[in-house]
Amino acid sequence: MSLSQLLRRPLVGRTGAVVGRLSDVIVRLRGRDYPLVAGLVVRLGKREVFLSIEQVAAFDSEQIRLTSELVDLRPFERREGEVLLRADVLGHRVIDVADAELVRAHDLELRQRPDGWVVDRLDTHAHRPRPFGFLTGESRPQWRDWKSFEPLIGHAQSARVRGPFGRLARLKPADLADLLEDANRTESHEILQTVHADPELEADVFEELEPDSQTRLLAEKSDREIAEVLNRMRADDAADAINDLPQNRRQPVLNALPAGQRAKVLTLMGFNPSSAGGLMALDILTALPDATVAEVLGLVRAARTLQPEALTSVHVVRDGSRLIGTATLVTLLQAAPDARMDQVMATEPVRVLPDTDVEDVALLMTDYNLLTVPVVDHRDRILGVITVDDILETVIPEDWRRREPAPHPAHRTDDAPGEATNGTDLDG
Repeated sequence: MSLSQLLRRPLVGRTGAVVGRLSDVIVRLRGRDYPLVAGLVVRLGKREVFLSIEQVAAFDSEQIRLTSELVDLRPFERREGEVLLRADVLGHRVIDVADAELVRAHDLELRQRPDGWVVDRLDTHAHRPRPFGFLTGESRPQWRDWKSFEPLIGHAQSARVRGPFGRLARLKPADLADLLEDANRTESHEILQTVHADPELEADVFEELEPDSQTRLLAEKSDREIAEVLNRMRADDAADAINDLPQNRRQPVLNALPAGQRAKVLTLMGFNPSSAGGLMALDILTALPDATVAEVLGLVRAARTLQPEALTSVHVVRDGSRLIGTATLVTLLQAAPDARMDQVMATEPVRVLPDTDVEDVALLMTDYNLLTVPVVDHRDRILGVITVDDILETVIPEDWRRREPAPHPAHRTDDAPGEATNGTDLDG
């Protein structure tokens, strides 16, 4: 039975007397299992009352048959954990986990299983009248498995018992950032509540947000909450985020940062954002010239807090921080474990000064096929490193960022009951 077919259907008792009409269906979300129907909301004149699913004898094509005419006339009040399919889901947007996008639920399908009636499929395609006047009716629904989606209920009382959105954990931070940028305020608040449960993921998501979206979402947090997010972000991204905040909030957020992160952020804020100094990451991996390849690979393995992109090269320094060479991770993996760094490193590495324009850095990386470029001062002391992903984010034109994404392949539809219709077992 589809929800759209059931709504406003008459409920009749054993004698055939009409008791009322169906106003909504109550379900309880069960994590990765299908939502279980717990009861109905029935309209009696101007009053809405609750009817337990145990009082339903059958859903027929024209009516809902009840086990008796006895109905509790107390006004319906939603209990904690209850979700209303018409009020909360039908016509609202849900998250298509496979495609990482927000889509609208145009209809839902209920099916009887051994454990009771459940919601097992969802139609996200708007039904439009068919072309040509002689063809009546509407386009055929394209049902997909409920488990392909994550609902956005927007009801605080039920959110507490629904638990974390398990399926969203499979999305990459960039996917979650795209969802937030497309979401309205209510939807973004619910997504952020979930992301906030994993502080590291929350920081990664904010790093991926476009500056205007990042500023908008951070503005809804307190200074302390903003600082907690920025403390887990890369220092260069945190510096950009603070620069984009309103002037009156920058210093309070800086003051709320831990001393170490605050020092890094202040250092980066001293450079022009469109220069190499403003773009570089301060956390880098360096090695001495007499260190062995095996020792340096051990340092790479232990560098859990460094940006992975920055670990594609190791920088060889002398006299504390003077850069004398670089060695790519591939070079180290292919070299003998007991070889010294000054034997395998590339001397006279490509490097830039802090005031070098970002466009010039991009040209250097293109000309020399580099994934990273070290930033040094006038005495060749290494200050930081620029990675190729940072360059791409900077030089990609703004109108490219705002273009419509490429269409996803069409999902296979199937009317077989209870089957996942996109060819993917999301719970497997």
